[in-house]
Amino acid sequence: MFSHIMIGSNDIDRSQRFYDAVLAVFGAKPATRNQAPTGHMRLFYQAGGNMFCVSEPINGEPATAANGSTIGFKCDSPEQAKQFHDVAVANGGTSIEDPPGVRTGSIGSIYLAYVRDPDGNKLCALHRIK
Repeated sequence: MFSHIMIGSNDIDRSQRFYDAVLAVFGAKPATRNQAPTGHMRLFYQAGGNMFCVSEPINGEPATAANGSTIGFKCDSPEQAKQFHDVAVANGGTSIEDPPGVRTGSIGSIYLAYVRDPDGNKLCALHRIK
């Protein structure tokens, strides 16, 4: 359904340090940096046929985290979700909500780990338990 996800950043170098480390958990190589014709910098990450992008806002306004939004990353195991969380926190992210762990509800059991990136974007690592 999605071709890519792009979020904004107020410090593209800080974002690159954060996402180079965090997305390596999924096998992504360090970002491909690109300067758009408008002059703003962008970072492109690819892994497993998916693309995740970080950009300085085109309109020159500050990047802000969307209230109520979460970007979820599919994990192969609870251990990978925990690693995502721990690498994010070690690289400038903030652990939020409940500690990483299993949640059980109407959609079954899932392992969740939530963090905010240095710009405040809410990220979730999720593994569905069978």
